[in-house]
Amino acid sequence: MREIEVDVAVVGGGLGGVAAALAAVEAGRTVLLTEDSAWLGGQLTSQAVPPDEHPWIEQFGCTARYRLLRDSLRDYYRQWYPLSAEARNQAHLNPGLGTVSALCVEPRVGLAVIDGILAAGRSSGRLRVLLEHRPVDATIDGDRVTSVTLADPSGGEVTVVAPYFLDATETGEMLPLAGVEHVTGAESQAETGEPHAPETAQPLNMQALSWCFAMDHLEGEDHVIDRPERYAFWREHVPRGWTGGPLLSFTAPVPRTLRPLARTFTPNPPDTGAAVVDHRLVGGDNELWAFRRIADRRTFVAGHLASDITLVNWPMIDYFEGPVYGVEPPEAQRHLAGARELSLSFLYWLQTEAPRQDGGVGYPGLRLRGDLLGTVDGLAMRPYIRESRRIRALYTVVEQDLALDLRPDGKAVRYDDSVGVGSYRIDLHPSTGGDPYVDIDSCPFEIPLRALVPIRVQNLLPAAKNIGTTHITNGCYRLHPVEWNIGEVAGSLAAFCLDSGRTPQEVCEDTALTERFQARLVQDGVELRWPDVRGY
Repeated sequence: MREIEVDVAVVGGGLGGVAAALAAVEAGRTVLLTEDSAWLGGQLTSQAVPPDEHPWIEQFGCTARYRLLRDSLRDYYRQWYPLSAEARNQAHLNPGLGTVSALCVEPRVGLAVIDGILAAGRSSGRLRVLLEHRPVDATIDGDRVTSVTLADPSGGEVTVVAPYFLDATETGEMLPLAGVEHVTGAESQAETGEPHAPETAQPLNMQALSWCFAMDHLEGEDHVIDRPERYAFWREHVPRGWTGGPLLSFTAPVPRTLRPLARTFTPNPPDTGAAVVDHRLVGGDNELWAFRRIADRRTFVAGHLASDITLVNWPMIDYFEGPVYGVEPPEAQRHLAGARELSLSFLYWLQTEAPRQDGGVGYPGLRLRGDLLGTVDGLAMRPYIRESRRIRALYTVVEQDLALDLRPDGKAVRYDDSVGVGSYRIDLHPSTGGDPYVDIDSCPFEIPLRALVPIRVQNLLPAAKNIGTTHITNGCYRLHPVEWNIGEVAGSLAAFCLDSGRTPQEVCEDTALTERFQARLVQDGVELRWPDVRGY
């Protein structure tokens, strides 16, 4: 068995893991970054989810390193793509002109930019990356993790020894392996006091996952996939708590009202002007084709694209028949397979049965673009998992901290130990416990340092969606810029603790140490407070 020894081991290569590794390397530490898929980048790349961001992202509300990521994505298009003259001159270039984000990009571009951002660390030898390695075991000595074992693609194993371990996996896989106190699913109202929490805890009640895919549309061609085995089941399926008829249709609930709404679907529509990107408005997904479009023909010189390319992460592919962790492996695999089948069934329905605006049925010209996702089958490499295991933290963010209707002054709780900011609605998709959408107005919020620090274990830190939030507040702390901010702070905190000889718990307990750490974050370009923003 091979053994690797570094200062900081980051297990999980999503956006949080990438940010953590970058911060620790730039603080002078040696770092191992591991990822269980073939691509770094998580939500942005292997899960194929364009950034979900707040309406002020172009001005403020993210870290300097996250802004570097965004700027580099745009620069990549300017360097390597045949942009139209109009697009090339746009300061806030949005290649997909999608309505979900001011920066809708192809997953492969996200991967290329992340590789570029990490290139200097890899060249220096301070950063090592292991792809297609997953954690399978950990050794513990009291309140410290001493090593982690990774399984490699050939069936061998690698042992990693480090003074600090960061869990940036999609489901908080390190937490049970390392014996870190944690929670899954929904906490009880008695524990959190949250108005939207259930009366009793529901550990297996988790948000839906989605297995995304990219597609374009070539009118007159036939790209119909094989009929999925359980297509008939999904064709008629009406999930618990679902309003609007069968899942495979253009009608789905409006998250904020739960009323059914028939969405429109217009492949390659005529030019309708600039997209409106603002999560404060209702109906970003009212037009499905434009919602998560990642390449718009108008962005490029005439003839570059035969069709727009859109990313399908729509209500109709939300899978909430059962959880994919916290259960026995066969059940988890059954649900993962079910999520894939649901996505393929929806595509098949689009190709063969979807009502057309011209009165016909089906869009056989819809073509999977797995070449843009690094896959043969056309689906994303990994499912988009919205909710992770979460540490029992020194502080847990609850609904009362940021729900607009619970904040008399219209502002979220101000934390003395803030280490970042974020803004998004409390947006919970239908859950494995049968709950419908929960969609709540929220205030722009801060990230408390104590939410990143476990109650006991001294040298394992969460670096993704696994911090001290609840089932409810996870709904707004799970998006791209916040996950990046969390990971970046975790990497910086590990380096700070190594430099100072203190544990994360000691940094939280000592006001002077907290302020020293915050000063380092500010120097690195981390925003700790919101300006006075309105209209959310």
